[in-house]
Amino acid sequence: MAKVLIPQDIAEEGKAYLLERGYEIKMGRGTSVEQLKEDVRDCEAILARTAQIPREVILEGAKLKVIGRHGVGCENIDVEAATERGIWVTFTPEANAASVAEHTLGMIIALGRSFLQAHTLTREGNWEGRNSLSAMDLEGKTLGLIGAGRIGSRVAQKAHAGLGMKVLFFDPQVKEIPGLPEALYAEDPLTIFRESDFVSLHVPVTPETRGAFGKSHFEAMKKGAFFINAARGELVNEGDLFQALKEKRIAGAALDVFEKEPPGKDHPFFTLDNVILSPHSAALTKEALVRMALGAAMGIDEVLSGGRPRWGFNRIGE
Repeated sequence: MAKVLIPQDIAEEGKAYLLERGYEIKMGRGTSVEQLKEDVRDCEAILARTAQIPREVILEGAKLKVIGRHGVGCENIDVEAATERGIWVTFTPEANAASVAEHTLGMIIALGRSFLQAHTLTREGNWEGRNSLSAMDLEGKTLGLIGAGRIGSRVAQKAHAGLGMKVLFFDPQVKEIPGLPEALYAEDPLTIFRESDFVSLHVPVTPETRGAFGKSHFEAMKKGAFFINAARGELVNEGDLFQALKEKRIAGAALDVFEKEPPGKDHPFFTLDNVILSPHSAALTKEALVRMALGAAMGIDEVLSGGRPRWGFNRIGE
């Protein structure tokens, strides 16, 4: 009976899927490297959430055949080490797309309609302060997207169909958004920042995109424009974004991700009144957690039952 290590608990549906197919589940004792090294020694698979799975953990798993990632990015897994050992790394790219897209739309609405400021005024009893709010209609405004993959394309479709927003996008891999011929393609990211009322990032972290968005991009934005990032914090130069927000060179931002997570209690963003923050929770709806748990379990089963996974992050045997 193959054994699956689960260092951090997952939705019951994912565990039930594995049990129904005859696997033994081993709940991990913790997420430290030493704990993982001990726990993985007798396991054929790891179902990994946010725990770091470095090379030394992978090397310790003599029986290890697959690491099923409960999510989209695999930054917490040493994929190179896994590939060298012939270990599949699977992921769940479709499980949270709708959830993150909805979170992004929520951020856009909250920024454009000054929800945070209105909430504060109301709680303070400053009723007449409503006349100082700079809320705007979203219909007719331009949403600029960096990345138009599974999540970005959904944001575009929902923003256009539901809010009547214009859509401008840049993606080196995508030249048109399915079902949305009205979306206009931009030749470079700077055009997105310059021409949009809202700019939203939807790209993975790669050597080319890490820290790629900074001072020149924020200086190109309209003074009344907003910046949204529910992708990865490492995409952005946080110091440059902080200065742009502090100096009110842009109207505001909504961020679900940080360069270092969790951020320290003294993070500069916490001093600003024009930024909305959430704890990397865009994908953490009840439904998405079930889909990610099931998707990770399915990927593990596909490998351990002798097949090739539908969603392999790496390539084995090619």
